[in-house]
Amino acid sequence: MNSQQPSRINQIFDLLAAEIEERMQARRPPQPSAEPPVLEVPLPPAAPVQPLEALPWLPEAAAAQPPAPYREAGPAPELPPEPEPARGEEPQPVFLGPPHAARLMVRLALALLVAVVVINVPLNRHGTTLATALPESAALVVRDGLVVKEKSDEKIYVYQHDKFRWISSLDAFEHYGFTWGDVHVVEDGYLDRFEIGTPIHVLLKCQQSPHIYRLEGGARRWIRDIDTFEAEGHVWEDVRFVSCGYLRSLPDGETIPPGSGPPPQP
Repeated sequence: MNSQQPSRINQIFDLLAAEIEERMQARRPPQPSAEPPVLEVPLPPAAPVQPLEALPWLPEAAAAQPPAPYREAGPAPELPPEPEPARGEEPQPVFLGPPHAARLMVRLALALLVAVVVINVPLNRHGTTLATALPESAALVVRDGLVVKEKSDEKIYVYQHDKFRWISSLDAFEHYGFTWGDVHVVEDGYLDRFEIGTPIHVLLKCQQSPHIYRLEGGARRWIRDIDTFEAEGHVWEDVRFVSCGYLRSLPDGETIPPGSGPPPQP
């Protein structure tokens, strides 16, 4: 009986080796076709295996316990699939903004636009803009046609023939073609450095009347005669012809010279 035990043990080992080899072959990845096939040597037929209970050399405790079943490793857990974008929806591009140089150019352009708007906004009721008020008086070129106004004085002067002449009324201002954009605001006392000439007035006359009137402050001032006309520095080019009805609608002012009696009606 003892002589039969090694042969049976060998048979069991052979069966176990064959089973392991078979399972390893099943798990082995397929080899490329370029490699030569592996020749499998068939094992000799094994003798029938007797049940463990029939083996007299095993302890009774070991024979009573069934062998633990062989458990194969299960497949690796699958990760959940990544969500796919909905059909018909395209991923929106992310705007990262312009590069640094482009942002700097945009800021400079906006600053220039704001500066242009600010210097052209009227500062007062006369429409004087910052563009005409900014230059310092020392930087002004004094020549014929220069129109100035001191900050604290409403009177407007124009430089003609080496003298600054006061433009006596809005009618005279518009009659000579001046605009508010022509007016340069200077500091107080600027005109003290120059000689002041005779004021610039608008002289009004209608065709049906020989009388000439000077418009000042919205009122008509009758010029008594030709001598006074010339003494005041007027010339015929200053006379503006209007309708007699317009002249009659104006209130009477002080005569030139003053105290010449009631003015005649046009």
